[in-house]
Amino acid sequence: MVKIRLTRLGAHKSPFYRIIVSDSRARRDGPFIEILGTYDPKVEPSAIKVDVERAKYWIQNGAQPTDTVRKLLQKAGM
Repeated sequence: MVKIRLTRLGAHKSPFYRIIVSDSRARRDGPFIEILGTYDPKVEPSAIKVDVERAKYWIQNGAQPTDTVRKLLQKAGM
């Protein structure tokens, strides 16, 4: 199954995330299919940048967003 989920980047205690499409069996920071956007929780307000059209495409084709990504997509206007 294909999932839309977060992968962690950034230094120790300074996380930065990418919103990616990957196989559900792949590890968190492992191989991915496509990068959909970024999420930076350290700035106020949180910076969320998402390619909404590509996210809609992947969801229509069966990709399942995780609970956290679903909330981020709603905040981004999807």
